[in-house]
Amino acid sequence: MSTFSIAIIGGGTAGWLVLNHIAHSVWSDKVSLTLIESPDIPSVGVGEGTVPSIRKSLQSFGISETDLIRRCDATFKQSIQFVNWLDANRHGRLNQYHHLFDAPNATWEPLIQHYLAEPELDFAHLVSAQASLCDELKGPKNITMAEYQGASSYAYHLNAAKFAQLLADNVKSKFKIEHVRANVVDASLFANGYIRSLHLDQGIGEQAFDFYVDCSGFESVLISKTLNVPLVDVSDTLLVNKAIVTQVPTSLDSEIPPYTKATAHQAGWIWDIALTERRGVGFVYSDNHLDNEQAAQKLDRYLQGKLADLPHRTIDMKVGFRQQFWKNNCVAMGLAQGFLEPIEATSILLTDMAGEYLAQRLPTATNALPMLQKRFNDTMSYAWERVVEFAKLHYLLSDREDSAFWKDNRAAHSIPDELASRLALWQQYPPSTQDFFSRYEVFNAENYLYVMYGMKFKSKPGSLSIEQRRHLVNIQEQLETYRQQLVKAMPSHRELINKIHQYGLQKQ
Repeated sequence: MSTFSIAIIGGGTAGWLVLNHIAHSVWSDKVSLTLIESPDIPSVGVGEGTVPSIRKSLQSFGISETDLIRRCDATFKQSIQFVNWLDANRHGRLNQYHHLFDAPNATWEPLIQHYLAEPELDFAHLVSAQASLCDELKGPKNITMAEYQGASSYAYHLNAAKFAQLLADNVKSKFKIEHVRANVVDASLFANGYIRSLHLDQGIGEQAFDFYVDCSGFESVLISKTLNVPLVDVSDTLLVNKAIVTQVPTSLDSEIPPYTKATAHQAGWIWDIALTERRGVGFVYSDNHLDNEQAAQKLDRYLQGKLADLPHRTIDMKVGFRQQFWKNNCVAMGLAQGFLEPIEATSILLTDMAGEYLAQRLPTATNALPMLQKRFNDTMSYAWERVVEFAKLHYLLSDREDSAFWKDNRAAHSIPDELASRLALWQQYPPSTQDFFSRYEVFNAENYLYVMYGMKFKSKPGSLSIEQRRHLVNIQEQLETYRQQLVKAMPSHRELINKIHQYGLQKQ
């Protein structure tokens, strides 16, 4: 009986996440799985934020949410709070907003029309009770709720290195996985351009497989160096290209914000992610608008003069995605697929999405490769293009005038055509589900609503009938009652995390 052999090149979050998807979908005696992990390359360690879809994947892998919280220093994430993305003098206290994970109230139209008629209102607080949970630093669930269930939607902040280890332990405990620690120093090709074999160090030598999954990060040892697939450069659209990253220790009794904080600055923005014992902080910026010394000074000011006392490093970000994600018998995943800035936690999101999609259409015979390759490339290209547009939305809607960076982000040539077309439509009509026809949009109407109206985008107000106005009053009364009940019922975020560490969550 012939076995179809698959090699995953690279560990880290991407490699082990994709391997979990593959193993749980296609494992059989007819498929062999090998993960080759470099003993020399540390995790990039930037992607510490996730989105709610990760819960579905982790649950399908059979990973306990209690173990996730305990082992990965994890905390709950219910939102991204954007601060200073608008002109502070013009907007004052309204110069911040939440991109919540709960969808707006089921009846969108009256609430949106109410906001458009009174734009001084805060959109997130108008349409969802979750904004108040964030304000009060509350958790999304209580200790009696089952794993992966909550009173509001949520994702996680986590230690990326520990998360990768949890994923590795999970898949190796359940499936027959060959785990090889070695570097890929070269690769051989067949005459038709397919990869024939890998050459590994550590005295291992040549190893041949039928299919290769490149999760080797920025190195992209197969998709880039062996198969010469170039990046589609989107640096003319997304202008930030560097990041200074550090970790700030915190006390075990400090409050934990249940959201990522994203604070805009002169030529970029700072993320601030709170785990149980530290904050992950990074300044993302454009070195075409700010030199490295100035960037370090801005991050130091944010950290109240503590940067010199903290280990920190600068990361160069080549922003773009592969012209092909799958070529011949090799598919790229994670950072080997491409990299966009960390806004909206798109890196783990795209890896999780692509890993699930690959697992559902994984080849188990060589003759299936060409057909699967085209479908995968078309789907992932569409997804990446939409993510670029959504990331760009945050910048081009800003009315900041204090630097060339913000002005350059509004230049017409930097705005993707599809995004420009959608914004023209949304000036007349608010976004609706009809505008998002593909399941691979990645970000949908509710995501655009939070960002657009959080940043005071102007859609033409419609009119509400008398019946709709009555309905609006009922919606608002019901939402306010629910808001008060929810805030009262949910524990503080730190209290919830402490109880999970002590008692664990209920199994489903």
